[in-house]
Amino acid sequence: ILKVRWNGLLVLACVSWASLAAVTQGKTVKYQTFEEDAPGTVIGNLAKDISSTASSSGGSRTNFRMMKQFNSSFIRLRESDGQLTIGERIDRERTCKHMLQCLIAFDVVSFSKEQFKLIHVEVEVKDINDNSPEFPRKESSLEISENTAVGTRIPLDFAVDEDVGANYIQSYQISVNSHFSIDVLSRADGVKYAELVLMKELDRETQASYALELVAMDGGNPSRTGTTRINVKVKDYNDNSPVFDRNSFSVDLPEDAPVGFLLLDLNAEDPDEGLNGEVVYGFGNQVPTEIRQLFRVDRKTGRLTVESPIDFESKNTYEFDVQATDLGPNPSPAICKIVVQVQDVNDNAPEISITPMTSITAGIAYITEAAARESFVALVSTSDRDSGANGQVHCTLYGHDHFRLQQAYEDSFMIVSTSPLDREKIPEYNLTVVAEDLGSPPFRTITQYTIRLTDENDNAPVFSKPVYEVAVVENNAPGAYITTVVARDMDMGSNGKVSYKLADTYFMGSPISTFVSLDPASGSLYALRSFNYEMMKQLELRITASDGGSPPLSGSANVYVRIVDQNDNTPVITQPPLNNGSAEVLLPRDAPSGYVITRVEARDADEGVNAEVSYGLATGEPSVFSVNKATGEIYLNQVLSHDVDETLSVTVTVSDNGRPALTSTATLNFLIIAGSPPSDRTVYHSGSGDEVYAQWDLSVVIIVVLAGSCTLLLLAIILIATTCNRRKRDKSGEDSDSYGEKEAVRPITIWKGNSYTTISARDPAFSGKDSGKGDSDFNDSDSDVSGDTGLKKDGAVVPPMGALWACTSECKVLGHSDRCWSPSAVRANAAPSPAPTLSSFSSLSKTASLPRDPHRRDNYYQAHIPKTVGLQSVYEKVLHREYDYVLVTPPRPVRVQEISDITIPVYTPTPTHCPNNDV
Repeated sequence: ILKVRWNGLLVLACVSWASLAAVTQGKTVKYQTFEEDAPGTVIGNLAKDISSTASSSGGSRTNFRMMKQFNSSFIRLRESDGQLTIGERIDRERTCKHMLQCLIAFDVVSFSKEQFKLIHVEVEVKDINDNSPEFPRKESSLEISENTAVGTRIPLDFAVDEDVGANYIQSYQISVNSHFSIDVLSRADGVKYAELVLMKELDRETQASYALELVAMDGGNPSRTGTTRINVKVKDYNDNSPVFDRNSFSVDLPEDAPVGFLLLDLNAEDPDEGLNGEVVYGFGNQVPTEIRQLFRVDRKTGRLTVESPIDFESKNTYEFDVQATDLGPNPSPAICKIVVQVQDVNDNAPEISITPMTSITAGIAYITEAAARESFVALVSTSDRDSGANGQVHCTLYGHDHFRLQQAYEDSFMIVSTSPLDREKIPEYNLTVVAEDLGSPPFRTITQYTIRLTDENDNAPVFSKPVYEVAVVENNAPGAYITTVVARDMDMGSNGKVSYKLADTYFMGSPISTFVSLDPASGSLYALRSFNYEMMKQLELRITASDGGSPPLSGSANVYVRIVDQNDNTPVITQPPLNNGSAEVLLPRDAPSGYVITRVEARDADEGVNAEVSYGLATGEPSVFSVNKATGEIYLNQVLSHDVDETLSVTVTVSDNGRPALTSTATLNFLIIAGSPPSDRTVYHSGSGDEVYAQWDLSVVIIVVLAGSCTLLLLAIILIATTCNRRKRDKSGEDSDSYGEKEAVRPITIWKGNSYTTISARDPAFSGKDSGKGDSDFNDSDSDVSGDTGLKKDGAVVPPMGALWACTSECKVLGHSDRCWSPSAVRANAAPSPAPTLSSFSSLSKTASLPRDPHRRDNYYQAHIPKTVGLQSVYEKVLHREYDYVLVTPPRPVRVQEISDITIPVYTPTPTHCPNNDV
């Protein structure tokens, strides 16, 4: 083991050897070696250094053995001759620390056959100067109150040198300064240290700090040194200040950290006692209000937490000081610098800003409809206050394929047109700009934007129709309204404001503007003069509509003003020639009846109905003279008698068909001459080919036609009603006869929906009643067994008088239904036969259907009616009671008479003869 001093021989183990006769007293052997010598270096040889005793057996061989002890690996022993060598490199500083003498001691036994000898070996490890002095800190700070007295000593950090002796620290030196010096002292154990001595009074206001350099030197050759920096801070009286664990901290803070989130748990200690050692925390005096609003330092614990929400986009780095101050007089706070790095999270949606090329209204871009493709409309700028991928924005345009986004640079896009635009088709585009960042999850911003097209004068006025045809009654007042022409221009503003103008044309040698006037703003056309149909039948105009564009565009339309005739001309008698409204006509006395004396001819300047004239006699002998209303021929109704005067007069009227009619009159003086009429003169015969056409009033004709139609309709209704009534009576008679002839019980047939259903007496689950809710039950609204269908008599239901129902026992129990009916039946007068039992119907089929009549539109289907719980209870009642059954045979299908088979008399009006037009 390692021993520093030996005061004698210490035997640690006794070995008993049976063959040894005696044990000799041991001795101590000392060697020296240097630290850091290479392994294998020879230290000494025990066999040479220790001579053998004479008492040892002659010629016997001596061996050596090391007693295993602590650190025996440093030294190796060769057992054959006791040679000692270094086993591993020896570091004296680790092995012996600061001991002046470093010994490695161990025991070796030399032995032969007869005896053994114990040898104590001490190997001294000598020091070399392989370590430099080192201070515990490269830089240290001292705070000295300015009232410290001159001569005050301040202990300084002493350097440490692992070497010993002359290689240890021998002196200290301090850099040149005006106030401090050092005094090198030695401790009891010989360690040298330095104390800082105040040589001159301090004035904090003159100089608040000093920077000193302390150097420690050892005595090795060459000498080694160690250096430390001493910062002396002059403070008011408080000899110790709090000290933080660390002078600065840098922390990362996600911007979405909640309020109260813990950033740091600061700790500062003050070696003083009492109030001088009680530390409180707070922000430095220079920390701005912004920091104090965002962060909070707990005064007692020093916990730094988040006070308000943090926004990376507002500021991403905060640097501030937290101070720790004791509560003693004139405290000197300790400062800890905090750097907070805010980490971005995707908490901001992209922002969209759209700047139009042309804008009149906020939020709306304007572009002319004449713009070419790829025309620039607006600039879309996007931004995202986040950073990294959270701030990268992808922009998309939706709304119409006439516009698209084209990237201008990193975060800006241009809205450009993709095709020709037409304001008249699409005057406004409502587009949607979508900006989405690349964060996870992404944020999206949607902005609606409107693009309006400004008008270009690219549309000419278009009239509502190319040709206007209007009619104006003649004799109109000057200034009368004729019509209004309308032209539309799809452009806007002045480009779409239409003005009208008459084309410069001539009519009947005069400018057209002398006939009509045109309102240039409204397009209303007015007559400037009174039109005369007899002078002009139609007026042709050409109107031009022009817009207010530059250059203006125009369109034209033709207007045909048709003058409508008015009955403003009286018929003029042309034959016979009149003289002062009368004429003389020769009449042979022997003229036969029907003799055409003369023909009155008249002309009317009007047209149409207004020009159609009819003739009549106003005065005269109607029994003697007549006139043909259509031709104006005046003829004799009878032969003239011989006592007739020489002269006969009649007044002839000529009227047109206008409303009101205009009439002209003429007086015809017939001069009676002797003789017969010429043979070539016409004789009028009534009923001949020149018959007079009857004049029928149109309203009378309409009334006659309507009366005839109503009469025919009434006759048809009466005929159909009579036929249906007859068929009903025939069917009732057949059913009564069939019932009287039948003796056996037959199935009951009822009408169910659109088909007949036959039910048997054994199956009360089938009912002829239908309440509209499926099969009837006692709780149905139609299931009234209170006696409304008849009076109960001796346990049987008596049908009401005059009833049209063929009531079955099931019907009596379940109640009647408007869909369960059959023609009325009457019981036979014979004695009632025994009531049939339910078993008598067991062999009958439950359902049956009638063959389809090809002449009927209804289809017949079999009715399959399921049982219900309600009917089951009825079934049990039927099993225990007897009811009277009225059996009805199925009605035979009857062919409905087709409408073609019904003879309807045709109304033939009584022929009437048109009266003669003779007057």
